[in-house]
Formats: sequence, structure tokens, C-alpha cells
Amino acid sequence: FLLRVITNHFQLENHGMIKTAVGIARQEGVLKLWSGLMPMFQRHAIYSGCRLIFYEHFRNMFKDEHGKVSLGIASLGGLAAGSLAQFIASPTDLVKVQMQAEGRNILQGKAPRFANCRQAYAMLYAESGILGFWRGAVPNVQRAALVNMGDLAAYDYTKQYLMKEFGMADNALVHAAAAFTAGFVAAVLGTPADVMKTRLMNQPVGPDGRGTLYRGMIDCLQQSVKNEGVLSLYKGFLPLWMRLGPWALINWIAFENIMLAIGGKTF
Repeated sequence: FLLRVITNHFQLENHGMIKTAVGIARQEGVLKLWSGLMPMFQRHAIYSGCRLIFYEHFRNMFKDEHGKVSLGIASLGGLAAGSLAQFIASPTDLVKVQMQAEGRNILQGKAPRFANCRQAYAMLYAESGILGFWRGAVPNVQRAALVNMGDLAAYDYTKQYLMKEFGMADNALVHAAAAFTAGFVAAVLGTPADVMKTRLMNQPVGPDGRGTLYRGMIDCLQQSVKNEGVLSLYKGFLPLWMRLGPWALINWIAFENIMLAIGGKTF
């Protein structure tokens, strides 16, 4: 019996993206694949708006006489903007991760902990109080810093490079090329931090409100590399890129076209 439990646990821990999605759809319905949609909307309303505003302010402080910034400055701006925006939005991200983890918990035979977004907020508050909403905030902020260094800096630099070196116009083709680059770089830089963040947020919580598996991000990183190897840091790269890639395309093309439509300044 014990061997069977361990084997089943190992198999569940090593489900790929397709197997996990099929298992959730069969046991809970296709709509469960969209668990966490509401807190995701809440997060992006806060996070996406803040990061663009913060980055614009940072870039305006350090731009040269031509209104441009170097790749180094753009990278620092992305780090700063992503960090601040994610810290503000961390509670919504924690609820999103918890809701998405419910499908895996049910596949493991555990009872559901909540039925909706409101109950998830209430459960987290009951477990750890108001500060508990910032559980995993440090790796969360670090992940956002890396993702935005890739997304904001890569988009900004790629767009300016294409326009300057190839004489391309500020049009949809340039926006799409820069957005594709931004999504890929963001996924490469953000996947290791995303793995750490998810493991810290999903670990069981003791009576003191602290996680029982990892002492912090460094401990989580050390255990993951020691037990699973360096490549474990890139578990989930494909689904992350599949999310960040289309999101970057939609986000940047929509943003640029909205600014053009209202007579504003493009990025």
C-alpha cells in the first residue's frame, strides 16, 4: 500500500502539461482549466498598469537627448518596474496559484479547500492573517523583476533597434517582432523564478503560518537542484512561454494601437 501511494505520488508529481490538463478536464470538467481566471484579472488590472507607469517614469528619468535609453538602463527599469508592480499585486497572484493548484490536489484524492475566489481569500486570511497574503512575495517579486527585464527591456530595445538599424516604420510588423522577442526572453529569464515561486506558494503551511517544506527561496533552490538537477529550474518552460508569448503579442500590439488611435505616444 505504501509503495503504491509513493508511486502514485511520483507519477502525479511528474505529469506533463498535457496529462495534467487531460486529468483535470476528465475529473472536474473542461472549465476547471480556467481556474484562477478571476484573480488573474484582478492581478493584471493592478500589475500590468503599474509596471508600464513605473517603467515610463524610470525611462523618462534616464533617457538621453534623443529620448532613448541604453539596454542596461532599460533592463534596470524593467527590474524596478516589475518588482514594485508585483509586490503590490502579490495577494491576487497567491490566490490565483492556490486556485490553480486545486485541480492537482483533487487528482491526489484530497478534499476541495474552497469553491471560488472569495473563499480562497478567506481561507488564506484565516490561515496566516493579512501578512499571509504576501507569502512567497520575495520569489514572486524576483520572478516579476526577471520577467519584466525580459519583457519591457527586450520590447523597448528590439523595437528601437529595428527602427534605427533597418529603417523600419513604427507599425504592426515592428510591434509584433519586438513582442515575440519580449515574450521569449521573458520566459527564459522568468522560468526558474516561476518554479521557485510556485513551490513556495503551494507548500503546506504549519500552525505558525510558515511553510513546512522550504525555509525560503534559497532553500527551495538548493533542494530543487540537489534532488532534481539544474534542469528542474526549467520545468514548465513550455507552458510559461505559451502563456507569455501570446500575452506579449496581444499586450504590446493592443497597447501600441490604442495609443495610435487616441493620438498618444507609442512605447
